[in-house]
Amino acid sequence: MDINDEDDQYLELPGLIELSQYGGNFDRYLEAVYEIFVEEFVRRKPKFRGFRLALKKYPVTDGKEATFWHMTSEGEDEEHRTPDLRRLERIKWPSFIINNSEHPYLRVWENTRGTKTNVLIMHEDESYVVILRKGNGYLLPWTAYVIEHNWRRKKFIKEYEEYI
Repeated sequence: MDINDEDDQYLELPGLIELSQYGGNFDRYLEAVYEIFVEEFVRRKPKFRGFRLALKKYPVTDGKEATFWHMTSEGEDEEHRTPDLRRLERIKWPSFIINNSEHPYLRVWENTRGTKTNVLIMHEDESYVVILRKGNGYLLPWTAYVIEHNWRRKKFIKEYEEYI
């Protein structure tokens, strides 16, 4: 995408990690995606506007941190989340977006859900959002996903516009 207005300069995201790259072997694929997660979130630790993020480790399921499962699967019940190929394929996106949150292309705002305050970072063209949960003096990468429904995308855009 070639946009002349610097404020709208498109942010190119890392390539997808696809199941086909692992011969369709889901177990190998999941371990490879997890290794990328460990590299990005445990070893390197992304920074949101210069502030290092903590990690929600518990509950650990199958030896993998809660944040990993929130970024790669869906479902309300922590014990029975379903792997989501679209989330798994985009495992390199959350830390990249967090590290580049000051890029003028991204929309960044806060919202409140119940008693929790979140920081949202949205890549509009890719319909992708990263959500950070605010704690007392820290931020946790909470989840990240493709915004599948147009009504939700519009809701996020409206929320952003009201925030700014």
